Parts: sequence; structure tokens; C-alpha cells
Amino acid sequence: MDTTAVENRILELCIYVKKIEMIVKDDSFYAIVYPDFEVLKKNNIINIQSEIRWYGIELYNMEVEDSQKIRAFEIVHERVDSTQENPNDPLYLALISFIATLSDKTIFYYSHLELDLELDSLNYVELFVFVEESFGVHIDEKIFSKMMRIDELYKYIKENQNKFEKVSIEWRDILDKKINYKLIYSPIIISLFKIFLLPFFKLYFSLEVKGKENILQTSSIIAPNHQSMLDGFLVLATLPFDVLKRSFFVSFKQVFGKGILKPIAKHGQNILIDANENIIQTLQFSATPLKEGSNLVIFPEGARSRDKQLLEFRPFYAILSQTYKTPIIPVVIEGAYDALKTGSIFPLPKKIRVTYLKPIYPKGMSYEEINVRVREAIEKESITLKPHPPHS
Repeated sequence: MDTTAVENRILELCIYVKKIEMIVKDDSFYAIVYPDFEVLKKNNIINIQSEIRWYGIELYNMEVEDSQKIRAFEIVHERVDSTQENPNDPLYLALISFIATLSDKTIFYYSHLELDLELDSLNYVELFVFVEESFGVHIDEKIFSKMMRIDELYKYIKENQNKFEKVSIEWRDILDKKINYKLIYSPIIISLFKIFLLPFFKLYFSLEVKGKENILQTSSIIAPNHQSMLDGFLVLATLPFDVLKRSFFVSFKQVFGKGILKPIAKHGQNILIDANENIIQTLQFSATPLKEGSNLVIFPEGARSRDKQLLEFRPFYAILSQTYKTPIIPVVIEGAYDALKTGSIFPLPKKIRVTYLKPIYPKGMSYEEINVRVREAIEKESITLKPHPPHS
């Protein structure tokens, strides 16, 4: 197996990788990745793992046969002396105390918030709000991308602090904050999309729809697995007209915010999000349909499967469900991966099935428990969907 060729190709694909080493384990590739932190900072990237995975490792995997795919990877960064004595400062202690509620990892003065402590976008939201409410210091993604270590964050807060009032953070307080945002309902246009797409999908993909009796007339979160670019359109085409007119779709700005998909997103009741920009605001946007008694279509995996296997479910949809006491309708999409694999342009006429499962109500459950229940429901319904092995 030519590891040098693989390394060179990853470097060509991903500007965020400074160096990569390939190891062959059990006839499979394992990658050790050294990020280019200067380029990451320049581009305001705060989700390093995701950027390298989806815009490096998985782009490469799309090009090669199964035997040549990178099955796992780890990201290496410079380890600063962890024996540094922690500052004996109430501000520092308050900051560390809060971060300890977000991570079960051992926290050192030089710990990297993502790569060492494994914080993610939702944790960043809680952290940003805590810092602003407790210390009067505003932090956004652009600022944060330049200081993702504990010591850097602490020094920035210390230099800009104008108050000290340690507060507790609740998701309802974050999501219910008054914002200048108005949903654009386009019932005629979105109905026209359905009128065109449904017969086409039935003819071309032999589309089968099951479980429509499980779709609620009241506000709900519709949560499908994610196999291809077709998935959002499949849900749009199969929802009843009266439900569809009150449904908004969470979509990635990087995909639906440009090119020929931009006008579709603008007039198709989409809420565009970006994992590295305005996270708090976009989460608040996503909560708006539920506050208005409408529906939210959101993919718990957050990204399309590259191999038909289920990815990790991100819990934001479950947080919304618990916060607003909104039921979740899990949806199983099968066949879309074979019809339109990632990287393909034209879909193949493969059989597709969309199954709406019984609603899951959040009463009495934590959002972690809700997340597990939804994933288990989707896994149980289909033998073709299997959990994806976790990346390092």
C-alpha cells in the first residue's frame, strides 16, 4: 500500500493539514494528522476535527476503493508543559469550574478546548454565553478561533473583564433570547416543489412511503437519518401538504447557501447554519419554528453518511425537544445512498423507502436519553443502517 501517495493527496485536498503520516493496521490505513493551526486561525475554524475529517479524510475516501480508505485518524498538536501551576485567581477558578461541567477530561492550564477536552459547537455556545454573562466579555467564533487553549482564553478574559458575577447557564435562556429574525413562510412555492418532486421520485426511484399515520398535526421535530443530498427533498415530497406548509428545514450554509441551491433554500423554508460562524444566532433561528407552533426538519447526524452507516447523532435536536416539550418523529431513509452517493452528480434509479416512525415524547427524559431513543428507533427499523465506527 503506497502511503506516500495517500499522504500527498490529503495535503492537496485539505489546506488545514500541515503534515500527515499514514500507518497500515490490519491492511487498513490509519492517519496521524498534524494541523496547520495558522491556516485554521486565519479561516476562523473552531471545529478542527470536523473540518479535517469532511474536507480532507472523507474527500479522499470518496475517491478510492474500500481497500484504500482511511478507516480512522487522530489529530496531534503541540503539547505545552502541563506541569505549569494553575493561577490562584477567582476568575480562573470560576472558568475552569464551568468548563469541567462540559468535559470529563482532566483540565490543565494549556489544554486545548477541542483537541484535549473534546468540546464541540454546543459546548462553545454554553461557554460563550457563560463568559459574557459572568465576566462581561464578548466572544465570538472569530475571536475564539485565535485562542482555543485554556491559557489563551483565560488571559483574554482577564484583559477584557469588566465584571465578575458567576451565573448558571440554561438552554431555554439561550434559545429564548429575543432576536431580530422572522421566518419566511412560502406555502405556495414549497407546495409546488412537492407537486413536482413526489411523482418524479415515485417514477424514478420507485419511492415507497410508510408510516404517514405517525406524522403529527401539532408542532414536531422531524429527524431523519442522512444518506444523500436527496434526503431533504425526499422529506419535503412525502410530508402532507398541511404539515409541509408549516415545516422548516435546517440546512448547511456551505451547501445550500450558494450556487443553484441558494434560491431553493431562500424560497423553500430553509434555516441556514454554519458550524464555524454565528453559532448562537443560528441555534436561536432553529428554535423559532417550534416557538411559533410549526415543525422543524433536522438531521441528527449533521452530515451525510459516506458509507451508508449511521454517524454519531448530535444532540441539538434533542435539546430543542426537551426545552420546548416537542415530540420527535424519527424518519428512516433507505436507498438514497445507493441512488446518489456523496460526490456523484446524477442520481441512479435505485429503490428508495421513507418510513415515518412513531413519535417520541420528551417527557421525563434528559436530552441525552432522547438522543439515544431516537437513534435506537432508527437503527431498529432498518437492518441496512449500522452504527459508524467512531473516529479517534
